[in-house]
Formats: sequence, C-alpha cells, structure tokens
Amino acid sequence: MPDSDLVRDILEQMLKATYTIQRRFASIQAPADFLASDEGIDRLDAICMQLIAVGESVKNLDKITGGALLSRYPDIEWRRLMGMRDFLSHHYFDLNEQIVYSVCAKHIPQLQQEIARMLKDLAADSGA
Repeated sequence: MPDSDLVRDILEQMLKATYTIQRRFASIQAPADFLASDEGIDRLDAICMQLIAVGESVKNLDKITGGALLSRYPDIEWRRLMGMRDFLSHHYFDLNEQIVYSVCAKHIPQLQQEIARMLKDLAADSGA
C-alpha cells in the first residue's frame, strides 16, 4: 500500500469529520428542522461542508491507493459518497434537506464504524 502514514492521516481526518457531523446533527429531529430557522440552515451548511470534505478525502484515498483500499470495504457505497461531494460542490442550490438528513441519520454512523475498522486494519497491517 502507498504511504501508510498519509492513508492513516486521511482516515483520521475523515473520522473526525464524521464526529463533527454527528455533533452538528444532534439537535436535528426531522429534515424540516434544517429549514425552520437560521440556526438550522447554518447547521445544514456546516454539515454539507463536512460531507464535501469527506467525499474529497474518499477521492484522494481511492487515487493514492489505486482503488485497492476502498474495495476491501464494500459495505460503504464509496462511489455514492464521492458523488454526493460532487453534487454538494456543484449543485448546492438544488440541495434536498431530506437527503442530507438521511445521510446523517443512517449512513454517517456506519461510515464512522467502517473508518475505525480501516484504521485498525491499517495499524495491524503495519505492525503498529
């Protein structure tokens, strides 16, 4: 595997971003909460920024590992995560708060667990 320190750093950044997303999402009870107040809109914006960062990190991981790393963890829809990054970056005004809500509620916890597993596997592979 290419530079394992770089891979680990990217994974750690992604893990931190998932915790940030969860913290920002904690007070959101329904998709409409994102649009109900300025605070909700600010939370939506802030969460989307983290989702963009995660998606960009996934693209970087895929590139530097030649696709070898992500394919070892098929439980995550990596391509959809990258696609969400592209959509948020290029079509932000078409954003659907229900999709962001669903991603935060259903997929971020799973992503968080998988990244933690990836870090554990990487440490085991490197003998750390």
